Amino acid sequence: MVQDGRPLPRPPRRVPAAAATLTQLQTSTPPRSPQPPARRPWTFGRFLAGFVAVLLILAAGASAGWYVRAQSLRIDTEKVLDSVRGGVVHVLATTCEGTGQATGVLIGDGLVLTAASALEQPLSIVIATDDGRVRRVNQLGRSADGVAVLRMIGRLDRQTVPLASRTPDPMAERALIGYTSAGVLTSRPIGTTEQPLALSTVMSQSKLGGPVVDKSGHVVGLVAGDTAPTSAIVSLDRLRGYVAPEPTGMTAEPGGSCERSRGPQTAVLPELLVASTPLALEAQKLLGTYLTLENRHDFEALRPVYSKSFGKRLTLERDRNNHQTSYFFNARITEVTRAGEDGVNVRMTYAVLFSPNASGADGQACNRRDLRYLLVREGGQLRMHGSKEMQPVQSCDAD
Repeated sequence: MVQDGRPLPRPPRRVPAAAATLTQLQTSTPPRSPQPPARRPWTFGRFLAGFVAVLLILAAGASAGWYVRAQSLRIDTEKVLDSVRGGVVHVLATTCEGTGQATGVLIGDGLVLTAASALEQPLSIVIATDDGRVRRVNQLGRSADGVAVLRMIGRLDRQTVPLASRTPDPMAERALIGYTSAGVLTSRPIGTTEQPLALSTVMSQSKLGGPVVDKSGHVVGLVAGDTAPTSAIVSLDRLRGYVAPEPTGMTAEPGGSCERSRGPQTAVLPELLVASTPLALEAQKLLGTYLTLENRHDFEALRPVYSKSFGKRLTLERDRNNHQTSYFFNARITEVTRAGEDGVNVRMTYAVLFSPNASGADGQACNRRDLRYLLVREGGQLRMHGSKEMQPVQSCDAD
């Protein structure tokens, strides 16, 4: 179109009302390219994670299995002591060498295993239980490695401690059961066959012959030897041969041929079954000295123990002749009372072991006695002034 000779401007372009308008400062955004799909986890990673999980499960199982096995091989020494207490005995003897003290174990059929070194040339042998019962035994034989087999005379209603049916696991813990010289039964751990503890850390002379037991209370060995420092454990296999119906490896032990024999030389202190008053303790000390010196046959040293008048009645020669083969044990003080201004009555029971051939023995080897001793004070010290039998003499074999 033309107006006044000039072309008219073009009408504006229609833009839909819904459309967005653009300015010079705005530009259109190019369309984004589509995102690739998420990648799935690496197959090896998933395999590795599963493998690690399996290893952890196996390790946990192995750890639990090790713990269970370790617990099955451990031993409770107090528990096992209670389980075998009735079958472990104190072996006592009068011998020409003055040894005569060991531990033994009842294994059934009246047989007792102990250490042969305690029974060199014996004149008489007994076993004593922890509750004070006593039985005579005979020695059947001894082995080259120091084990003695004894046969009990009579019967004893006590449990036995059987030999184990098989050799123990080398990593199974063991315990040594044995008596102290004071007659106290103890239980001590001694490690395993593979990792043993040194016997010297738990041994004493009176524990020779002590059984080595497993957690079930079965015998898996026996300690033998001439002395505690040189002791060793005799294996289960050898012990089986010594007690078989036809024993192997045993030789006869000759009996003692000496005129005078002695029992163990350790000090004796009577058990005090009354209140521990100063007077009772003083009487206990005096009677302990008396029994110890009698067992050692140190009759010269006994003279100061007696009062002057009692020493005149009991001469040195008479004292020696009365106790040539005797050994006192299981002493208990049951009464301490005053007798007048300076006297003390002390009642004491004890067992005495002696040779069956001794004067007045009448074929017996062990008696129980119950005496009341009169003690008097001389020079400020208690002295033995006399004694009186309170009960008839009774054989040790009678309960």
